[in-house]
Amino acid sequence: MADGTRNMTVGSPAGHLIRFALPLLAGSFLQQLYNMVDSFVVGRYVGDAALAAVGVGFPVLFMFTSLFTGLSNGGTVVIAQLYGAGELQRVRDAVDTIYTAFLLSVLPVTLAAVALVKPLLVVLRVDASVWQDAWLYLTVVCAGLIGTIGYNLNAGILGGLGNSRSTLLFLSIAAILNIILDFALVLWAGMGVLGVALATIFSQAVSWVFGIVFINRRYPQIAIRPFPLRFDRDLFRQIMGVGLPAGIQMSLVALGSMVIMSKVNSFGEAYTAGYNAGYRMDQLAFLPIQSVASAATAFVGQNMGARLPQRARQGIRSAVAASVVWSLLMAAILMPAAPRLIALFSRTPAVIDAGTAYLWSIMPFYVFFAVFFTLNSAMRGAGESVFPMLNTIFSLILLRAPSLYLIADRFGPDFMYLGFGVGWLAGFFITVGYYRSGRWMRRGSLADQVISAPKS
Repeated sequence: MADGTRNMTVGSPAGHLIRFALPLLAGSFLQQLYNMVDSFVVGRYVGDAALAAVGVGFPVLFMFTSLFTGLSNGGTVVIAQLYGAGELQRVRDAVDTIYTAFLLSVLPVTLAAVALVKPLLVVLRVDASVWQDAWLYLTVVCAGLIGTIGYNLNAGILGGLGNSRSTLLFLSIAAILNIILDFALVLWAGMGVLGVALATIFSQAVSWVFGIVFINRRYPQIAIRPFPLRFDRDLFRQIMGVGLPAGIQMSLVALGSMVIMSKVNSFGEAYTAGYNAGYRMDQLAFLPIQSVASAATAFVGQNMGARLPQRARQGIRSAVAASVVWSLLMAAILMPAAPRLIALFSRTPAVIDAGTAYLWSIMPFYVFFAVFFTLNSAMRGAGESVFPMLNTIFSLILLRAPSLYLIADRFGPDFMYLGFGVGWLAGFFITVGYYRSGRWMRRGSLADQVISAPKS
């Protein structure tokens, strides 16, 4: 449509998924690109300690933003189902409710994040050579969380309307600005890790504010107001019914990643830097799967809202097929090229070996994680969020982290990442079994539950 929205209840399911996923993919690529530029700049021009310090920050930041990402995901599902049901006024109410919740809670969360930086670095067993840079980077970026969270909320609102193209525009602004500031503040001003942190929070804040201006001009019927203070309790319960389990899941996954990071850090600076570089390549390879999974969430949401469950299943099959093909292709490319790719971040042989060990260990299991992730995202679009949360907690936290520790202690650090495969395999079989049971569809349409509810 001319305004960027997409009605996915008619037309080719595969076509809708591809057209929705491509802008998400391009935007996510830009996001990962400027994250990789962060790592490239500090790794090449500041040192391995700075590269390790920036790497330490990722799981910590992910944990702090996860609950708000859950709010965004819940908003996407509820808005998609209301939009699919043709209830535009309730979409307006949902937008106001999401932003009211955000504005009332973002300051306490930011203050808590800043206060917890030092205790978390202790838990992570950060090496003394990395400590000061890690503390500085995390403190600055945590203080600027509002931009990251605000961008995700804008993307979630537009995703529910079937519009993924506009989020690409927002991310393009952030990526270009971040890359320019990285080089300006690190290379020219000599600010090191502080320059990378400042570039990150400033570019994300600009992207968030630009997103608000864009949405208000393109969609005046759902214009985002600075202080809406318009809160619909029934809608908020539905949004958090989907979003809270997703947010808890992501927070706990981040906590699990920090547990893994703690073990990695115990082997020294080179392993931390190598893990960071390998993880960057992993994230880049996963972007198309993540984009297809997000498209599946919106597609299933709109079709469940329109009471078209069989069409929702068609879309899920297309999404899973695309994820399988891509994951197999990435394994075939990244494993032979791993040493050369890690060398882009650091020329230190120990760092290259550590990053290569990470990629060689995880890529054979990538296809199982791709199916696991895509099916969980699709079922969340139908309003089923408790099962994905419980399964993810079990497979990615209770199973993956202990397996990594056990393998590291028994066989050494070069083999420890095989623990990822243990968790992914378990998650794959559990998810496929639950999906085939059909119980995820019995929740019914969330739109049915909120359309007739009185406004609070």
